[in-house]
Amino acid sequence: MRRTIPDPDAMHAFGQEMAAVLRAGDLMVLTGPLGAGKTTFTRGLGEGLRVRGAVTSPTFVLARTHPSTVGGPPLVHVDAYRLASAMELDDLDIDFARSIVVVEWGRGLLDGITESWLDVEIERPLGASQADPAEDPSDERGAGEIGTDETVALDLPEPRTVTVTAHGPRWQAGLGDLGPA
Repeated sequence: MRRTIPDPDAMHAFGQEMAAVLRAGDLMVLTGPLGAGKTTFTRGLGEGLRVRGAVTSPTFVLARTHPSTVGGPPLVHVDAYRLASAMELDDLDIDFARSIVVVEWGRGLLDGITESWLDVEIERPLGASQADPAEDPSDERGAGEIGTDETVALDLPEPRTVTVTAHGPRWQAGLGDLGPA
């Protein structure tokens, strides 16, 4: 499945929509550059699953569990950016079987975890956002200068292309009603 998501509100809504097809034991791997919308998507997913707590990037804690407020499975949100191997991910002791798990930056770290998962790839255009020095730690200009044309251009919403690829027997029948929009 491939969709064009026009802005952050639509990315959030897409996460809410995806929540309707997920159940305990489901795993999603989110891939995309900094600022692509991975956490915005996960925030919408959490709202759709009706979990407790604000869904924020778990960059510094690596994994954050959000219990359901309606008796459903918890949402486990993982940021695997700083993990070097599947073994380090396993050390987080995540209950994959009874949770819905979203792993940002997890491509290549989940071999053997489960036989079914969803790959969600979010692509950003090479537009105004590419000028954001805060997104590029190798850029010596720092966080950008307020008032420059670059900063003004960053306020414009840019569409993202989201590709969801299903793997394994859980997804053999497809993603249900989540066809292209």
